[in-house]
Amino acid sequence: MSEENKKLRPVSELGEFGLIKFLTNDIQIRNATTILGIGDDAAVLEYKDKQILAGTDMMTEGVHFDLTYMPLKHLGYKLAVVNFSDIYAMNGMVEQLLVNIGVSNRFTLEALDEFYTGVKLAAERYGVDIVGGDTVSSQKGMILSATVIGSVDKEKLVKRSGAKPNDLMVVSGDLGAAYLGLQILRREQEVFLVNPNHQPDLTPYAYLVERQLKPEARKDVVEWLAKNEIVPTSMIDISDGLSSEVIHITEASGYGAYIYEDKIPVHPETEAVAKEFNLNPLIAALNGGEDYELLFTIDQKDYEKIKNVPGFSIIGHITEDEGAYLITGLNEKLELKAQGWNAFLERKKAKDKPDDTSKTS
Repeated sequence: MSEENKKLRPVSELGEFGLIKFLTNDIQIRNATTILGIGDDAAVLEYKDKQILAGTDMMTEGVHFDLTYMPLKHLGYKLAVVNFSDIYAMNGMVEQLLVNIGVSNRFTLEALDEFYTGVKLAAERYGVDIVGGDTVSSQKGMILSATVIGSVDKEKLVKRSGAKPNDLMVVSGDLGAAYLGLQILRREQEVFLVNPNHQPDLTPYAYLVERQLKPEARKDVVEWLAKNEIVPTSMIDISDGLSSEVIHITEASGYGAYIYEDKIPVHPETEAVAKEFNLNPLIAALNGGEDYELLFTIDQKDYEKIKNVPGFSIIGHITEDEGAYLITGLNEKLELKAQGWNAFLERKKAKDKPDDTSKTS
């Protein structure tokens, strides 16, 4: 056993309550709505004249993440941020976070500390209080879940269902980068399995890899909208691909949409790497997912406020007739399909492989 490995401590050294204290003893309260955080049977929150927003999400090893290329610190950060994104998609602000961890005995205290460092970094960066959670033993790898609580002024709450005909469809940032980042990581993983001495150089792909491993939620978009007195008529975060999210909005609102191929924002690095993989970058943008940008609709009266703002792209509009369509550069009208990532389908594919090398333990 190396000197370095001797320093690593098993979780059993502390037990459940000692582990909780070990991971959370330096957590600070940042929001006035948090009356009591970690340390009692439940957190105590107090809101006045607000609508409360709550969301939760789970991530399991071997399905949602692979620790052969996902650093634990990044994983903790990503778990928090993807949950924050759901609250921002309702035009609200996140204020509290609860984190649940299930781990097998292969994880050391140092490994869990690294994971929780990422959670704390996200909480600090976004001004969120960690107010609770749970730690349990798992027989198969790592199982994670997070619950977020936030608030929004009643008159500023934005649902998926509020879009109306002639509203403009707007997207923040660029799309498809996270999907290409994942393809790069999987390619390097395959090379490593053949040659464990392989040392990948990911520097040329830094933007795409970061978009996959360490995404950011668009709190800044919600703040910009508030500052410029724009309340979107509908909004959703782009976790499953642009096609799926456009369809969610149109189905919830009871109308249709046209989006235009030449208006969809794609980063130059996404375009370049898509060519390496013989992929159409538009497909990555439409179906890739995990971009965590915001897709929202606005009334035509707000067009002047947003038309020339860097970081926003007006990609289409809501139509009276039902159905969501892509208008190509050749003026073809193609129906959008919800082809974003499906965890249950991906898991089935992995099981059905004759030689399954997926890591789940």
